Amino acid sequence: MARTTTHGDRASGGAQAAAARGGRLRRAVAGAAAGFALLLAAPGLPAAGPSGASAVLAGAGAPRKAEPPPPDASSAGGASGQGAGAGAAEAGGSAGTVRWVRPIAVEGVRVSQAYGVKGDWAAGHHTGIDLAVPEGTGVRSVGPGTVVFAGWSGDYGKAVTVRMTDGGYTLFAHLSRLSVTAGDTVHPGTPLGRSGNTGRSTGPHLHFEVRAERGYGSDIDPVRYLAGHGVRLV
Repeated sequence: MARTTTHGDRASGGAQAAAARGGRLRRAVAGAAAGFALLLAAPGLPAAGPSGASAVLAGAGAPRKAEPPPPDASSAGGASGQGAGAGAAEAGGSAGTVRWVRPIAVEGVRVSQAYGVKGDWAAGHHTGIDLAVPEGTGVRSVGPGTVVFAGWSGDYGKAVTVRMTDGGYTLFAHLSRLSVTAGDTVHPGTPLGRSGNTGRSTGPHLHFEVRAERGYGSDIDPVRYLAGHGVRLV
């Protein structure tokens, strides 16, 4: 009898538990149905939070606000590029944002030797243009760039070479005095030195030369070069 009673107690407890679970399930279903009907009756109400029936409704049918795309390498590069451009304009800028100038401020200077004239130079022709000015005439940078050489340069005498922001090189030779050193940043009109008669020279003048590369023999017409930057040399 004790075994029957014990088994009967267990069976009775299981039935009661099942009945309790069924009651809770029916109440949960009824509550969910009532909540869902309430939401359908007021579809314009904002979601109450990240959980519950309102969150389900927002996730299932409400349009989501478009998120802006994350920054990538190209957009970051563009931003930095704009910043660099602005800095270049303040520090001398590019050829399109600054006004280039002649290598000397004096106007009406006579050309004592034109570019490209055949002769006994190492390149077989005159690699620059000679401007006949008195010794001590101020020599200046024609545009923005960086000084890559300032010192004695053989036949060129005392000379200055500037790497321009457009990639070309300008050379100022036979100077009597230097006003810059290698590494200096220059702008249009920055003083580089004074004209003279040093090196292989037959008289006081400024030898102005433009090169596509730093090395000798890559010279280009200095008159056309400056004309491309809006400057009439002669």
